[in-house]
Amino acid sequence: MAVDQHYENFPVASWLIPAQIRPLVASLYRFARAADDIADEGDASAEERLSQLSPIVIGLNDVFDGQSTNNEIALFAQYIRAQQIEGVTESPFTALISAFQQDVVKKRYATRQELLDYANRSANPVGRLMLLFFSIRSESSQRASDAICTALQLINFWQDAAIDASRGRIYVPAEEFSKYGVDDIAFPSHPKHRDLMRAQCEHAKVMLWSGASLLRELRGRFRFEIALTIAGGARILEKITANDFDVTKRPTLRWYDSLRLVQLAWRALRISKHAKVPKPLLELT
Repeated sequence: MAVDQHYENFPVASWLIPAQIRPLVASLYRFARAADDIADEGDASAEERLSQLSPIVIGLNDVFDGQSTNNEIALFAQYIRAQQIEGVTESPFTALISAFQQDVVKKRYATRQELLDYANRSANPVGRLMLLFFSIRSESSQRASDAICTALQLINFWQDAAIDASRGRIYVPAEEFSKYGVDDIAFPSHPKHRDLMRAQCEHAKVMLWSGASLLRELRGRFRFEIALTIAGGARILEKITANDFDVTKRPTLRWYDSLRLVQLAWRALRISKHAKVPKPLLELT
């Protein structure tokens, strides 16, 4: 289920998460969602957005120095910090804020490496914190989680490509436009953009399934939660494909996708038995 009022393609704090872990997941989601909304929603200027994000960093410094904070968003991190989970530090929270700050001022990406660096801060910290909530700390699990989280971030970009472009933000790297001999004029509404988007979706698809090895290291209902998360991303890619990579048509998950999601989740579980652990994120190009 989605926490609060935001539409989400992928499960957030669902019933598959053990009851004692759900408050942690909900707090993490609310932290990220609230900060992201400051960076991305409403009509505030860039300066106003940055001025609202900066106090969150100060609040996080207080929280992880063992002091109290009055910052409403940092309070979500304070709740997580108070649970004294081994391995939880300030770093993933500040990484998220740095990504949201970047989103305010950076509207274009030159290379895929630049985009992956952004995803490494905007998405991967969430996956790594989730692993810590379940006391999973292996390097192989972190690498697989990074692949899944980055892929989901990219899929979200391609799903929302038209919306983002209307706001002046294009996540497809400039080098990809050059590679396919197209420009970003009227992106993504021109038919010539479809081959470009086919390549972006294929890259995300390979990365997403490369993370299936993570399922070998998970147990219980959390394993099925992550399998369904992979399925959610894969299903969105299927819908983009069905639209012939015309990303002006925004695909969403509906109740009638449930059977297909279960099929894709079982596929992820089958693949996980023999899947190789992916390379570190910035080598997954």
